[in-house]
Amino acid sequence: MESPGLPVALLRRIAAAPPAAPAGERCEMCGEPIAAEHQHVVDLESHAMMCTCRPCYLLFTDSSAHLRYRSVPDRYLSFPDFELGPGQWDELEIPVGLAFFFRSSRMERTVAFYPGPAGATESELPLDAWDAVMARNPALSVAAPDTEALLIRGPGNDRPEADCHLVPVDACYELVGHLRRLWRGFDGGQEARNQLTAFFEKVSSRSRPVHAADRAPDAAGDSTSGGRP
Repeated sequence: MESPGLPVALLRRIAAAPPAAPAGERCEMCGEPIAAEHQHVVDLESHAMMCTCRPCYLLFTDSSAHLRYRSVPDRYLSFPDFELGPGQWDELEIPVGLAFFFRSSRMERTVAFYPGPAGATESELPLDAWDAVMARNPALSVAAPDTEALLIRGPGNDRPEADCHLVPVDACYELVGHLRRLWRGFDGGQEARNQLTAFFEKVSSRSRPVHAADRAPDAAGDSTSGGRP
């Protein structure tokens, strides 16, 4: 029966309209619904991550374009020959055994973040100390600015030598978010350590090794080691 005040044509349009999209995540650029597994772009001004649909992601993949946003690639590399000399981790002034480093194109310098109970905390990175690490490991220069990070674990009781992986920068923030929820005490506690171990196992399984003698892979185009931890 026709509802009072509503013409038949309007009722038919309502009946024929597609159902509303289910509640869930949406692209932060166009508002379209997106799956739980989706891609990100980074705001070069604030370093904030934005969840995006595939079409919006593709708009910002050109690393040479002068845009405010940049798509985060899906590349994982490991550096088996990575060297961190005696005392170099201490010289970086990172208070915990893990940090990620990326070059900010807007700030024109490398920035460092480490995990903790408050999330990702920026470190006042001594530039001379970081320059010494890069000079010792020139293969690390392959990391793309803003979108790829060098994730480094310093030497510890169960690991006499430091190790380093190149990962998408959004994976670092995701890891820090997981650790924040589990963090206990000064060093994170056993649950956080277990989470970190599982994360590095996944990263290692997806990473392509880059040796010091290898030709540096293309920072913009090599994403064959894809996958998110």
